[in-house]
Amino acid sequence: MEMVVIAPPAPGRIEDLRRRFFATPLQALLSLVSLTIMGFLSWKLINWAILSAVFTTSGGPEACQAAAGACWSVIAARWRIILFGLYPFEEQWRSALACVTVVVMTVLSCIPAFWTGRRIALVWGAGAATYYVLMKGGVLGLSYVGEEAWGGLALTLFIFVTTCLIGFPLAICLALLRRSDLPWISRTTGLIIDGVRSLPLISILFTFAIVLPFALPQWMVGDKLYRVILGSALFFSAYQAEIVRGGMQGVPSGQEEAAMALGMSYWQRIGRILLPQAMRNALPATINQFVISFKETSLVVIVGFFEILASGNAAYGTGEWRFAYVEVYAFIAFIYFVFVFSLSRYGAYLERRMSVGER
Repeated sequence: MEMVVIAPPAPGRIEDLRRRFFATPLQALLSLVSLTIMGFLSWKLINWAILSAVFTTSGGPEACQAAAGACWSVIAARWRIILFGLYPFEEQWRSALACVTVVVMTVLSCIPAFWTGRRIALVWGAGAATYYVLMKGGVLGLSYVGEEAWGGLALTLFIFVTTCLIGFPLAICLALLRRSDLPWISRTTGLIIDGVRSLPLISILFTFAIVLPFALPQWMVGDKLYRVILGSALFFSAYQAEIVRGGMQGVPSGQEEAAMALGMSYWQRIGRILLPQAMRNALPATINQFVISFKETSLVVIVGFFEILASGNAAYGTGEWRFAYVEVYAFIAFIYFVFVFSLSRYGAYLERRMSVGER
């Protein structure tokens, strides 16, 4: 007679919590102390941020200074400077619409229905042209606004998107060149990648913004903003190239050999066999690189650009709101969190869709 082994029932949620945090008297004590501290800190934060906070501008800065909580009035009073920087006040609707254009362009690029070369090129081409026309003007009855007046969130998004748009294809090229069978190509490319990665981003931005004009003829200098974007894209591509190359090394060599045996050309092997699997392998690290690049846009303030962090400094820099710097930085941190969290969640969605890590 065959014995049937019945597995014990799985513990309930309460039992599972008891085993995790209250299994021993010492564990129970530590758990209670931790919960007490967390509850106290949470109550203090809620009381400061919501219950005792000032949200309206009716009382002015004096009402905030008299209150015990946060002064969100500074956001209500200075949000235009934070989001739009030095952009002319009467034209700030153009900057807001440009931000919406970048967000819509990015969202469309994340939808699987647009994952073809032609559709992606159409979305990014139309989005970039719309953004540039809105921000710079000079056509369609829009007044001209030079790049030196761009600022706030619109400039942050522009630098991030163009950095990735230029840097990602460059990274793929560098990764392929470093895999070349010709030693002088692979070693030269490796030297370029390692040289760029050995430098801090600040030094590269300074070089492209300030030093490069002295080494180039006048007709090649261009605007400082675009030189900074090229430097940022070069820095991005050096790191992303190694991520892509690592993804390529994760593809079994037998697949490329089989493709060669079938008579596929080099570019067919790269485009249909190697790169799709390499990008799947490198997806988590690639999303992480995008997140880092978005946060690194704040460094352009050092070379004179009024991105969102510099705009925040100006928002509380006046005498009447100088005390409300914590609230301004909290608002800017929330904006960064929204974009970074969205990137990370989209990366998690792609990992589930592509079953990254499953074999």
